[in-house]
Amino acid sequence: MNIDIKRVNGRARMPFRATDGSAGADLFACIPEEVVIAPGERKLIPTGIAIGIPYGGCGAFIFPRSSVSSKFGVSLANCVGVVDSDYRGEIIVPLINHSDEPYTVKDGDRIAQMVVMPVIIPDFIPVDELETTVRGSGGFGSTGR
Repeated sequence: MNIDIKRVNGRARMPFRATDGSAGADLFACIPEEVVIAPGERKLIPTGIAIGIPYGGCGAFIFPRSSVSSKFGVSLANCVGVVDSDYRGEIIVPLINHSDEPYTVKDGDRIAQMVVMPVIIPDFIPVDELETTVRGSGGFGSTGR
């Protein structure tokens, strides 16, 4: 599959898979100056790119980089970002600092990773009853530890 990439900022770096086995492609900050994210603060970090995902059951999903999260406590504010196949705007990454120390994002830093995955597009059918299961309506903690 080919994904079209448009640089909306001339300094933008292309998404990059670090190894042949990498599921995700790194996304890079494309910012004119450093951004400091204080403890507990959220900041929107532009990537300088827009993508064209072909219609037909795929989406791009933006995940945190495990090294940034585990080493510095910085993750995505929305946990996982979804880039729909009909979105053509710039990819902007909402970072949140869960640590007790300020975190500085510099231009060109790897800030997230993007995975393109298939998506099943369902038809939603209203019904009066759902098929029964052993679990039923048992919610949080209902299956034990």
